[in-house]
Amino acid sequence: MSAYDRNNVFARILRGELPCKKVYEDEFALAFHDIHPLAPVHVLVIPKGEYVSQADFCAQASDALVVGFWRAVARVANELGLEAEGYRIVANHGPNGGQLVFHFHVHVFGGRPMSHRMGNMPRPGQQE
Repeated sequence: MSAYDRNNVFARILRGELPCKKVYEDEFALAFHDIHPLAPVHVLVIPKGEYVSQADFCAQASDALVVGFWRAVARVANELGLEAEGYRIVANHGPNGGQLVFHFHVHVFGGRPMSHRMGNMPRPGQQE
């Protein structure tokens, strides 16, 4: 996988150069609404730091950042009211995994039933 690009869209959002519709922020993570949502709730959670992928994040981030990031993901889901009905967390890895922005991030999807099929995520209203 390529080196971290400090001009990727998420790096620019973290630096405040691009706007986002913020859901949550702490010292470990920033969460914001996806600009092209695939579900009624579609939030991205990104760690604060320069990590290309989940593998990079796990290998390079401090233990405190790894724990803090995943706690932020859980807190976001809870604060969005997704706990009771359930939600999906997705992290794409590399081009074959569908990763478009090479800053590690997870998608939190909720607000509607989702199939067990783990291939491509359907667009809202699309038959599963």
